Amino acid sequence: MSQPVVDAVDVVKFLGRGAGRVQALKGVSLSLRGGELVLLMGPSGSGKTTLLSILGCLMTPTSGMVRVRGRPVADLDPEGLARIRRDHIGFIFQSYHLFPTLTAEDNVRLALDVRGERAQRKAARDVLGMVGLAHKTRAFPGELSGGEQQRVAIARAIVGKAPAILADEPTGALDAQNGQAIMSLLAGIARDQSRGVLVVTHDPRILPFASRIVHIDDGRIVGEETGSEAKKVSMS
Repeated sequence: MSQPVVDAVDVVKFLGRGAGRVQALKGVSLSLRGGELVLLMGPSGSGKTTLLSILGCLMTPTSGMVRVRGRPVADLDPEGLARIRRDHIGFIFQSYHLFPTLTAEDNVRLALDVRGERAQRKAARDVLGMVGLAHKTRAFPGELSGGEQQRVAIARAIVGKAPAILADEPTGALDAQNGQAIMSLLAGIARDQSRGVLVVTHDPRILPFASRIVHIDDGRIVGEETGSEAKKVSMS
């Protein structure tokens, strides 16, 4: 079996201080490998987004270990963690996080600017074509539909060839048709480009796109099933 692109081992995370201190994660272990799309599902407050943030090196665990491409990241300083995020992890958010005064192409090029890569214009146009927006490269976010804005966000996440793509409720602001289209696109990226895609969601309609579904509740992993198993249950 291939090495995980990112994994967490026995991760514990406390949030807040004093009387308001809560344990958001209680010894969670989770791995993400290239070529699979994993859904992380659970109720509100279960720890989904906290775990996603820790896997993405946006937040540090209270205890436990996080590895990116097999390397523990606990010893890295803020600059080192920024490099890990820049080179190995692409992020997709429910609210898109696009710059309204930049075109679709320029929003994607930002991800290449921070990497110091050349041929940025061609790379941005190529990846926008990949997500079906070759005709919208010069459009501003306000001129795009919600589904199109999410496609720009996906293009920005994948343009740097990060092996891990972490998505937080990427279909939450979309209607059913656009949500299905976005998940089909993410599943194709995982399959065809051998990237690991982890999607935090509460939307049962996207179960058929998953390689695995991991269930989290009250800060603990409480179950796991394959996509085919979940599909059989949903059809019964």
